[in-house]
Amino acid sequence: MEAQGPHGNGIESSTEVELRGLSIYTHHGVSEAEQEVGQRLEFDISFDVPDCDAVLTDRLEDTVDYAQVCDIVALAATERSYRTLERLAQVIGERLMERYGCEQVRVRAAKPEPPLPLAIQEVAVEVTQERASDEGEEDAED
Repeated sequence: MEAQGPHGNGIESSTEVELRGLSIYTHHGVSEAEQEVGQRLEFDISFDVPDCDAVLTDRLEDTVDYAQVCDIVALAATERSYRTLERLAQVIGERLMERYGCEQVRVRAAKPEPPLPLAIQEVAVEVTQERASDEGEEDAED
């Protein structure tokens, strides 16, 4: 007899949501000009959606609201200034993990027009966060 997946059909699926090219005007950076005048940043976000029933039900309420994801990113990117893209990407990832219970989140933040003396298309960082496994903690206690 074939082992049944969580939906009883013998097939297991996983769902990953991606948002690419989310453009937000922000005030992050090392220089005073970057923090005062601001600049446009572009974000690429991807994360897993645990127990995404929409693959079977085709109902909007059984998946992630993409507009809400954009709102979470926009709020994190505009409510305060960070000196580094690394910290900003970390904060965004933490908020998405908290809101959606993700196991893994990737946040890429790019400055399309960095304040550098040489011609360059963009500078970017990508931060990946994963939930820690509980297995290692149990072994450490023994």
